[in-house]
Amino acid sequence: MLRKILSAFLSAALIMTLAACSSGSGSEQGDNANSKDGAVAGEKNASKVTVFKSHLGKGVLPKADDPHVQYIKEKTGVEYELTTNPTGADPAEYLNVLIASDELPDILRPINGVEITLIQQGGALALDDLLPKYAPNVWKQIPEEAWNLARSASPDGKIYYVPKVFLVPERAAMVRQDWLDNLGLKMPKTQEEYVDMLRAFRDKDPNGNGKQDEIPTIGREFGTWMDHLFAMYGVAMWEGKPEWDLYDGSIQYAGVTNNMREAIKFIRSLYEEKLLDNETFLNKGDVWQAKIVNNLVGNWYHLPGSLKSRYDTMLKTDPKAYIAGLPLPEVKGFDGYITQKSFGEVEWLIPSSAKDNAPNALKLLDFFYNPENADFVRFGIEGQQHEVKDGKKVLLPQADDRTIPLGMLNFTDEKSMNDRLEETYPKDQADMTKAIFKVSVADAKRIAGDGMPVSVYEGFPDIQSHKLFQEYLAKIVIGEWPIEKFDEFVKKWKASGGDTVTQRAQEWFKKVQTK
Repeated sequence: MLRKILSAFLSAALIMTLAACSSGSGSEQGDNANSKDGAVAGEKNASKVTVFKSHLGKGVLPKADDPHVQYIKEKTGVEYELTTNPTGADPAEYLNVLIASDELPDILRPINGVEITLIQQGGALALDDLLPKYAPNVWKQIPEEAWNLARSASPDGKIYYVPKVFLVPERAAMVRQDWLDNLGLKMPKTQEEYVDMLRAFRDKDPNGNGKQDEIPTIGREFGTWMDHLFAMYGVAMWEGKPEWDLYDGSIQYAGVTNNMREAIKFIRSLYEEKLLDNETFLNKGDVWQAKIVNNLVGNWYHLPGSLKSRYDTMLKTDPKAYIAGLPLPEVKGFDGYITQKSFGEVEWLIPSSAKDNAPNALKLLDFFYNPENADFVRFGIEGQQHEVKDGKKVLLPQADDRTIPLGMLNFTDEKSMNDRLEETYPKDQADMTKAIFKVSVADAKRIAGDGMPVSVYEGFPDIQSHKLFQEYLAKIVIGEWPIEKFDEFVKKWKASGGDTVTQRAQEWFKKVQTK
């Protein structure tokens, strides 16, 4: 039954990669299968749980004898095995291969809405009764509203996944404060002042290298990670994809609103003046990052909470580099805001095929949500994830030859964010990052569509993927099409299923509002 969801475009090479991975670790998988209900050899009370995460960063996967694995096993009786997609494999495609080939792990972090397909096809395990019993810390710590949103994503009203909880704004517009200082500029308050700032970045050599190589502001391929440019116009965006919020009194897809039309018109003008990186629609993540850390970019949009490693690299080139939060410039006639989603993303799901091992998977997850384990969750093993300097634990940077520890906690409020910054960042960097968050908090608004299930898109994969929007966005911004083509996009979007999706979204919103 689940084989139906295998994408038609999956390449033979990807399937061969999976087969190679499976055959290369056959004995290990056999041991895992035999130990789910029993014991790992030599450890009578230990059970094994396989965990799939698609994005892990640099490093090597831990083996069974890894100190991090052993510590958690000692505390929980559960030995984890961390797995990921092979290098170069598309995460969503690879996960679909796992589903179709019945090679699912015990617990996984879904991607690209695969959780809804699993729920609807009977491939996800209902957790309502299991969570309070085997993961009491998870159950208590996550707010009831988040559980209710998870229930709203399923046809039978049950909880099939553990949601991510982020109670502070996760994303922010950032600017090189030292560039402003070098040019004697103040922080812009209006859109006109913002554009003047970008022009100064382009023309007046704020990085001081004697070259006109500065990029005033930047985005990434498909128009992602430049949400600050849409945000000025009150457009709900999440990593470059339109979201759902209240427009003209009802919940609507932000991509077809007049707010979006005016935002694209503005972004097109920036592109024409070379104030927006003209390689934006070509920039892959590593290229985008390289431009920022090499002191070429004045303004960008990303995650303040993951700023440290980029800032450390930036300081090697420019020791005076300093990053500030950019308050959203005011645009006449529009109420701008930074999109906040507090409960809207799926974090962990247990496949129904792993039902017998679900108690162990939940015990493992609960370890990370237990406040008693907070220090270990944050710092891990000395010499492996942290070192001690002047009596204080300091996290070690990720490296290709260093083990990647499993992390499963994704619950953030203002206190936990500040604690993490103070405990893991040098004081000056912690203060800088907290100041950025302070600006983003002032500009943030939780959108009405937070927590909306992707099931509203069922039957309309092109709308769910936002491909039509991305095509029109790119061609209008680079000048290939006139701004009037936006009206054509709106008509196509509605005719290709947008009206049906909107009706479903409004029905969902009405349901959650009455609870």
